[in-house]
Amino acid sequence: MTENKNYQNPDVQEPENDEITIDWMDILRRIIAIRKTLYKAAGVGVVLGIIIALSIPKQYTVTVTLSPEMGGDKASGGLASLASSFLGGGASSNSPDALNATLAPDIVASTPFVLELFNTRVQTLDGELDTTLVAYLDEQKTPWFSYIIKAPGMAIGAIKSIFTEKVDTVSALNPFQLTEKEATKVEGLRKAIIANVDKKTAMTTITVTLQDPKVTAIVADSIVAKLQQYIIDYRIKKAKEDCSYLEQLYKERQQEYYNAQSKYAHYFDSNRNIALQSVRAEQERLQNDMNLAYQVYSQVAQQLQVARAKIQEEKPVFAIIEPAIVPLLPSSTSRKAIIIGFIFLSIAIVGGWQLLGKEYWDKLKNQSFL
Repeated sequence: MTENKNYQNPDVQEPENDEITIDWMDILRRIIAIRKTLYKAAGVGVVLGIIIALSIPKQYTVTVTLSPEMGGDKASGGLASLASSFLGGGASSNSPDALNATLAPDIVASTPFVLELFNTRVQTLDGELDTTLVAYLDEQKTPWFSYIIKAPGMAIGAIKSIFTEKVDTVSALNPFQLTEKEATKVEGLRKAIIANVDKKTAMTTITVTLQDPKVTAIVADSIVAKLQQYIIDYRIKKAKEDCSYLEQLYKERQQEYYNAQSKYAHYFDSNRNIALQSVRAEQERLQNDMNLAYQVYSQVAQQLQVARAKIQEEKPVFAIIEPAIVPLLPSSTSRKAIIIGFIFLSIAIVGGWQLLGKEYWDKLKNQSFL
């Protein structure tokens, strides 16, 4: 039986072109057909955009830049070289201190540092509010939709308050055990304050974002001052401890010298005309004790002067490259951009549903009924 070479299997077909072609004219006609629906969607987007834009409070941002004042010779041990070695940051720093510039973000974000900002005096730009920062945080506006998110927690708290006895007590701020309200404010401030350090240039940038421009500038300036003092206190802490110890030692050695001097003078005056060898031996012993006490007293006095000078020498020097300035324009997204974004979002959702989603949804329903 011979095979027919001209026979072709009807089930085997020539491969077709798998490229997807888009009929732009058909899409354009479909868009024109639903243009009224898209107009309505755009109108809804405008309304939603206006509501959201008016609900979101304006935010203002202040950025402060710090840098160490570099000395001409780091090996000279001068004030500028110490500041340079301290704030140089990175692995190349030769400073033995555990605290360096790379820890500035952690210092600013730490709970004790944030709590120190609570009592900072702030004033709004319109002058209507002059209070502490912790009180100002209660005056900041929140979007209306945030209450919807917080509604379950507020409801649970209200129910708990019914079954618990409320005691009106005013307690001091305890950093070891914060209340829920205090912890919320600490977390809010921690998010509003951002510190970054460039390890190559040792430039420290502190950014503060709040709702009032003047309050934002005041808080940024206060953070810089507290951060500088925090680092200075750390740097001179050891020198102060050494100086305090030497001052105490200085007073003790001084008193010992005065006592030895008084004993020698009293014994010398009492036995001036006596020519006994025992008297001379005792006089010589007392004189040696007095001289030895004076030598120790003199050495401690010199060490105390060096320690006092070291306190000033250990203080790092900071240069504020960009100071805190009251911003004129908000840093948050403009209301126009929010409205335009909602318009495009509404048109995209409605258009996508009308052109694609509705068709696939009908097919899915038809298949489910079959």
